[in-house]
Amino acid sequence: MRGLPAASEWLRELPARVERCVRHWDLKLAPPFPQSFVSVVFPATRRDGSTAVLKIQYAHQESEHEAEALRVWNGTGAVKLFDHNPEEHAMLLERCQPGDHLAGVQQDQALRVFADILPKLWIAAGPPFRRLADEAAQWVERLPAEWEAAGRPFERSLIDSALAALDLLIDSQGEQVLLSQDLHADNVLRAQRGWLAIDPKPLVGERELALAPIIRGYDFGHSRADVCKRLDWLTTTLQLDRERARKWALAQTLAWCFEGTVAYDQHIQTARWLLEV
Repeated sequence: MRGLPAASEWLRELPARVERCVRHWDLKLAPPFPQSFVSVVFPATRRDGSTAVLKIQYAHQESEHEAEALRVWNGTGAVKLFDHNPEEHAMLLERCQPGDHLAGVQQDQALRVFADILPKLWIAAGPPFRRLADEAAQWVERLPAEWEAAGRPFERSLIDSALAALDLLIDSQGEQVLLSQDLHADNVLRAQRGWLAIDPKPLVGERELALAPIIRGYDFGHSRADVCKRLDWLTTTLQLDRERARKWALAQTLAWCFEGTVAYDQHIQTARWLLEV
């Protein structure tokens, strides 16, 4: 968080922002959840005694229109949005109880959960959501420069493969639906009414992109065989194009590989495997 642009100012303002949200929604807060990274998330109790979650976001591109996505899904496959305060970048959300992360179950069960949730999220949508085509075009512009800035941490052929994949994918997409582009096992929680997605980073694009974070997910094994199993099982079960899903996973894995001048080793290895499977 502290390395993000304007993060210091956001952190200085955060206590006052939290207090305004508490007054606005008449909440009692418990200490924040420790897993928060680019937002702060509190367990909350409302005036009527019901439970909720207060989420205050650090405003950045990937979090744009999260509230709108949750409103469109209306609790189907994802947590419910109770209310939204755009001036504070704050949302009042359904609390998942008991709140276990999907990362805590066996891979085969988790894949079945993903296969149940994903089609519920894939609904027709347009503005205000950003388009996958525009997001991917940014990856094309950014990837070579980030690779250079990180000191060329892996073979240039990986970057070239991702750029070639994107050149094929961007303008040949299938049906455009609402996607959560970061639906991994820690962004699915157990609630009384079932497993629910949280923390969407919404885009509108073809379905195959949504498999990328699951395919590379480390929670259920980090090996060539694990990556291949997730790719094969999900594309077969959801009747998606395996090759397009593989290429999107390769491209997004490298696009999300860099943080400043650091490149994540596990992402690099996953990208290499995705060239082989």
